[in-house]
Amino acid sequence: MSSLDMASKYQASIFLVFTATLLVAVNGVPQVPCYFIFGDSLMDNGNNNHLHTNSKVNFPPYGIDFPDGPTGRFSNGRNIADVIAQLLGFENFIQPFATARSDEIIKGVNYASGGAGIREESGQHMGERISLNNQIKNHRITILRLILLVGRGSLVATRKYLHKCMYTVGMGNNDYINNYFVPEYYKTSSLYSPEEYALLLVEQYSQQLQALYTYGARKFGVFAAGYSGCTPGMMAIYGMNSCVDSINNAIVLFNTLLNTTLNDLNNKYPDAKFIYIDASLQYPTDLNITDKPCCEVSSSIDGKGNCIPDHIPCSNRKNYVFWDAFHPTERVSIIGGTQAYKRLSPLYASEAISLLIDNDQSHVSDV
Repeated sequence: MSSLDMASKYQASIFLVFTATLLVAVNGVPQVPCYFIFGDSLMDNGNNNHLHTNSKVNFPPYGIDFPDGPTGRFSNGRNIADVIAQLLGFENFIQPFATARSDEIIKGVNYASGGAGIREESGQHMGERISLNNQIKNHRITILRLILLVGRGSLVATRKYLHKCMYTVGMGNNDYINNYFVPEYYKTSSLYSPEEYALLLVEQYSQQLQALYTYGARKFGVFAAGYSGCTPGMMAIYGMNSCVDSINNAIVLFNTLLNTTLNDLNNKYPDAKFIYIDASLQYPTDLNITDKPCCEVSSSIDGKGNCIPDHIPCSNRKNYVFWDAFHPTERVSIIGGTQAYKRLSPLYASEAISLLIDNDQSHVSDV
């Protein structure tokens, strides 16, 4: 390809992103018709509220900066999926599967569950959670409802609708910090080396992503696992004042394999796009990079690492990275969500142009 052709291609891509952004600002049309979210506590917005689990946070001070108060989000405010939804132009937050009504699922569903993992047993010592396999089963239930709502009884028409939707998936964190690195509850670390375990996880993850493809998903944003060894909770468990290298090194193995696998899936399914979203963030200088969470956290087995109910958190929340012992503040979610949104631009730009032409929706929300 000549330098002139490359320049033209670059200019075209910039034009698409610009037009997509302009579409939201001027016409109020979401850049994709619907957004489906799969993940763990970093994206859960209420699916765990009625489960028998220690991994739920529908009490203050959680939600202290969220318009509706404590909703089940593991944050003082919005989580990363909320930020992405707003940047995509949705007027309302994507609703959790547990409570979403029929008129809401047309815009998408959040299936994420605190404590959930790629493996079925991950997080089971904390109680009930909705594993990725079960989140995918819940998505099948949603599709059956959508057949009547958008497909007029046609599965083919419904799948065409799903082809246009955004899918983000963020799993793997609990397969390490609530499985592999908790030998008192799980045998995985004695059965598999870190290399073997990463390969096992990514192979299963690939099958799960391909199941979503079979059901109609075509636009995938797949998050790398976070560097959990740097959370206050894991540093406290290991009695360290710095990141736990053994955990982060294992997660690097997983992320490297995941990135390679997504490239393989792109080659296998040319009509789909699998985008890898890195876990590393660029923080502004005013953020307090510390192992201390903003809220006072519980040390009891019941709710270990969660904010103590009704305790007053720090007042300068915008300057903290960690809200509790494992989860980021809203400020960090805004940074991460914005970076993810930019990374996802190949998935929403072309769709936004199509929606601009159709101009049959009017929804907007700003971060």
